[in-house]
Order: sequence, then C-alpha cells, then structure tokens
Amino acid sequence: MTSRRQWAALSLATFARFAGAILMGTALAVVVEARASAFAAGVVGTAYYAGLMLFSPFWGALADITGKRRLVLLVTGIGGVLAVLPLVVADTVAVAVGSRGVYAAFLAGFAPVALAIASHHGGTTGRGRSIGIFNSARSGGFALGYVVSGALLEYVTPVDIYWAIAAVTFLSTVAVLAVSDPTPTPERQPTAKEVVAETRRRLFPAPDERGHLTTNGLLWLYAAVALRNLAVLGIMAIVAPYLITVVGVTQVLMGVLLAFNHGSQVLFMYALGVVADNVGRKPLVVVGMGGSSVFALMAAGLTAVPAGVLRLAFGVATFVVLGASFSAMTIGGLAFISDVAPATRESELMGIRETAKGLGGVFGPALVGGVATLYSYELAFVAASLVGFLATALVAWGLVETYDAERRAVVVVDD
Repeated sequence: MTSRRQWAALSLATFARFAGAILMGTALAVVVEARASAFAAGVVGTAYYAGLMLFSPFWGALADITGKRRLVLLVTGIGGVLAVLPLVVADTVAVAVGSRGVYAAFLAGFAPVALAIASHHGGTTGRGRSIGIFNSARSGGFALGYVVSGALLEYVTPVDIYWAIAAVTFLSTVAVLAVSDPTPTPERQPTAKEVVAETRRRLFPAPDERGHLTTNGLLWLYAAVALRNLAVLGIMAIVAPYLITVVGVTQVLMGVLLAFNHGSQVLFMYALGVVADNVGRKPLVVVGMGGSSVFALMAAGLTAVPAGVLRLAFGVATFVVLGASFSAMTIGGLAFISDVAPATRESELMGIRETAKGLGGVFGPALVGGVATLYSYELAFVAASLVGFLATALVAWGLVETYDAERRAVVVVDD
C-alpha cells in the first residue's frame, strides 16, 4: 500500500473512532442532565475517563509486548461497538454511566497504539508532522461528532443516536483492516504466560525499572496533563447542557459552537506539528497548558456578554482558543514522549499519558459538575481555571527540552 493510501486508511479509522466517541459523550451529557442533574452528567464523564485511565496503559503495553498493534485496534473497535448496544435495550441513567465506561475501556486502546504507528511513519525529523496529521484526523472526527450530535438531539430520539454511534465505531474498525503496522515486532512471539507477566511488570514497575518515566522531566508532563484535564475535561463534561440551559443557545447551535474547538484543531494540529519540528516541544506544551486555563475563564464569562450575535461570536472565540491551546499542548507533549520513549515502550508511554488524562477526567467532571450544581456553572469554571494555571507552572518548571531544532536531533537527559 502506498504511503498516501496508508495515511488515508489510518486517518479514516481515527476520524470515525473519535467521531463516535464525541457523539456518544455529547448526547449522553444532554440526555442525562435533562433527566437528572449537572452532577449526573459529570458522573457520565467520570465513567468515560475512568475507562481511559485504567485501560490505556494496558492496551499500550500489550501492543508493545506482542507487536500485534493492528489486532489490538481491531479488538478494541469491536468491543466499542458492543459497548453501545445496552443503551439501545435500556436507555436509563445507570446504563448510560456503565455503557460510557465500557466504551472508553475499549476506546483506550486506539490512541496510544495508532499514535505509535503514526509516529513511526515520521521518524525523528518528521515526528511532529506525522503526529499532527493523526491529530488533525482525530480533531475532524470530534468536530463532526459535535455538529451531528446537536442536529440529532434536535430531531431524533436518543435510541436513534445510539445506533449511529455503533455504526460509526464499526466503520472505524473496518478501516483498520487497511492499516499496515510498520513498527518493530518482537523476534519471537511470547507465550500467553509471558505476556501476562511482562504486562504486569510494565504496569507496576519495580523502583529500579522506572528510569524511563523521569527522562527529561517526563513525570512532570504526566502530572500537568492530569491537572489540566481535571480542569478542562471537568468543564467539557457539562458544557453542552451549560450552553443550552444557561447561555441560551439551541441544541443545533450548541453542536456548532463545540465543533469550533475540534474544527480549528484540524488546521492547528498540522501547522503546530511543523512548528514542533522547528522550535522544539516544551514551548508548545507550556503555551498549550496556559491557553487551556484562559479558555476556562472565557467559558465562565460567556453569560456576561450581551445575548445575541456578540455572545455567539465570543463563544466561537472561546472554543477556538481551546482548539489552539489543546493542539499546542498535544503536539508538543506527544512529540516529547516519542523523543524520550525507548523503541519497545512507545505505545506504553503513550498509554500512560492517556491514563494521566483519564485521572484528571475521573475527578474533574464530578467535581466541576458538583460545584455547578451547588453554586453555578460560572464559579465552577473559574475554579477549574486555577487548576489549569498550576499545570502550566509545572511544565514550565519541570520539563527539559528534548529536541535541538538547529541540529535536528533528539536530546535526552536522564534525571
């Protein structure tokens, strides 16, 4: 398969997988908030990020140990389809929480494994660009998911939406069949017992086997990602009902506004991938973390802007700021991890990043949703911004640049 066709297959699989994920998350947030509360909608978000947190490193480690990355992508895709079906049978709040968590447990296997494949295509000097292409497809899927979710919520029943989620996830799984895996494979296939033992060792490394986690301050990146996501994912778990019930937009406009976040990322991800290969990784991470905190303040200020066109324009600007900052943080962070990761542990370290994201997502939606329920959405968002600024300070202080743009070389420094 030509390189262009390979990127097309990987991009379609990525686009569809995350379109389904965001369609599910947005629809359930609105449906559950209407039936229960903002806190309940936050719990649905917590279930999702708990699944990511618990299973991302498992799938990443399993892919690295066996070398069967495409098989992992296929298995997790099929599992995602099956996870949606309980909602079709029993559309309740409890089932929504459980189904969202199981869906995330399988979705967790996609990003770290597919990212390792994408990163390998780029090599050292083109890694940022390759990661940018992957994340552009991911962001395009998110954008479409938001737009479609708003329209579907307006015109069809929740059960119809659940069938659409299953169909899109299935499309992603079929696209994976056309993806080849150019990453290194083990010289021999390990036995099932060896896979279990090695997976356990990687997930729970002994004290003298944790050096790869501190290279160039990598642990500080993981900590900052967790804090940043506690803030931003807490907001995003309840932002759909906030836009409808507090800001006062229609369901269709809600979807369009949220789509500006990921729609803008399609361009930002690719452009900043090139920037990462020319200026380094750390500046993007720091700027991205800080911009996410600014987004939280702008989201809180939406209701202070006069209703009408001006408020809609400010809403667009708010989500474009989130798109730009997320793109910078993501491209810089993923390239940083690829720089420091040993060749046989890249999926694993990508998976740990997903776990850090999930850790923030486990606590953020429930905490932000709880404050919004007890006090107000605006106060909850302002409080979340303070956590985001703490994450910014951590990466500014703790990260050591991994890429010398002048020499086009990776610079690795063990702590």
